[in-house]
Amino acid sequence: MRVISGEFRGRRLKSLDGKNTRPTTDKVKESMFNMLGGFFDGGVALDLFAGSGALGIEAVSRGATQAVLVDRAYPAIQVIKENVALTKSEQSFEVFKLDANKALSKFHEENRQFDYVFLDPPYAKQEIEQQILKMQELDLLSEECIILCETDKEVKLSDEIGEFIQYKQAIYGITAVAIYRRKK
Repeated sequence: MRVISGEFRGRRLKSLDGKNTRPTTDKVKESMFNMLGGFFDGGVALDLFAGSGALGIEAVSRGATQAVLVDRAYPAIQVIKENVALTKSEQSFEVFKLDANKALSKFHEENRQFDYVFLDPPYAKQEIEQQILKMQELDLLSEECIILCETDKEVKLSDEIGEFIQYKQAIYGITAVAIYRRKK
């Protein structure tokens, strides 16, 4: 697993050991970011199920100002911190060991907003639609926010979730990617 493009291009990232994680392959990650437009002009990214931190690191590498990386598992937090250190730009990242829903409440209390949200929960424990609605309710999503969801290809997300509409989708092997933005 590596950073595909941008400032940190080519850096090899560590992944979590074991069968409980499902790291996004380089091919899928590259396709996902191409669907988003390739590069960013600033903005804050939230990776709510960060795992290794690869999606948030890729976002910063491609021009996001900051990435907030959340995972509830201690081994994941250790790998995220090691991967962030590999960027030598630690100031561009915040790492939180929290359950996803507790993290959302914390970010609401801190009046945060995000421009990019990556939702790649464990396949067996998906609450993507509820979490998008909760982020909307808590005013965590900027006006131009883009939400990228990675699921098993058998999972069918709604075309509309609250104020957001699915405008791109693709299937890569067993993985489905859906991208949402606010309705105009």
